[in-house]
Amino acid sequence: MSHKPIKAHFICGGKFHDMQFARLQILQMLYENERIYTTVSEDYSDIAAIESADVLIAYTCDVVPSADALEAIKGFFAKGKRWLALHGTNSIIEFLDDGRVGAPRSAPVLMEMLGSQFLAHPPIQEFEVTVSEPRHPLVAGIEPFKVTDELYLCEFHGECVPLLETKWVGEVPEFADSDWNDEKPRLVMYLHPYDAGQVLYFNLGHCRRAYDMQPLMEVWPDRDLCSWENPVMYELVRRGIRWAIEPLAE
Repeated sequence: MSHKPIKAHFICGGKFHDMQFARLQILQMLYENERIYTTVSEDYSDIAAIESADVLIAYTCDVVPSADALEAIKGFFAKGKRWLALHGTNSIIEFLDDGRVGAPRSAPVLMEMLGSQFLAHPPIQEFEVTVSEPRHPLVAGIEPFKVTDELYLCEFHGECVPLLETKWVGEVPEFADSDWNDEKPRLVMYLHPYDAGQVLYFNLGHCRRAYDMQPLMEVWPDRDLCSWENPVMYELVRRGIRWAIEPLAE
């Protein structure tokens, strides 16, 4: 085994999610590979960690990098490195005067890096996920599966290679971007090149428990584990981690 560690920087923080649970699950999977040495932060403020990282992993909601952090991430990509982005990493949330939830386009560089921006989701529900490219090693052998989760409705930027998708049409009146009556596939996992590097975006994995909706709600009445109750979620995240370190794993 090589004596050189693979440095992973894991960003896990933000609003309206059980970040403690998500952090524990993802850190455990990173820890399974003894070459991976992981640093952790709740946002993008540890610029030195970003600059020294071999891979980035992010599970956030409504967390946006500063201008300096964006420059550090650009440098990361310029070196041909890989970013595994999970669930709400592409989200920016704004509560509007009319009671709806908006997704302001206030961080265009971040969304271009990630290849998408979250705009809306219908209520948590069951849906079927199918494989877009069954020969790709990230999803090879994965059969269609059903999950109960947030079904992300996004706009996309640049080249996005679909790996997993679902179908859904309808309206989500709680969100400013409410009309989703087109027949486009709703991407669940995709690859997106940026500069010399790549992003793997996988948007399943909502989780929430009692106090995660404060200050909007004093106590959330249920515990939501969503796709984290399905073994395929863990298999796909593990594959994403292996993909992220692949250029360094020899």
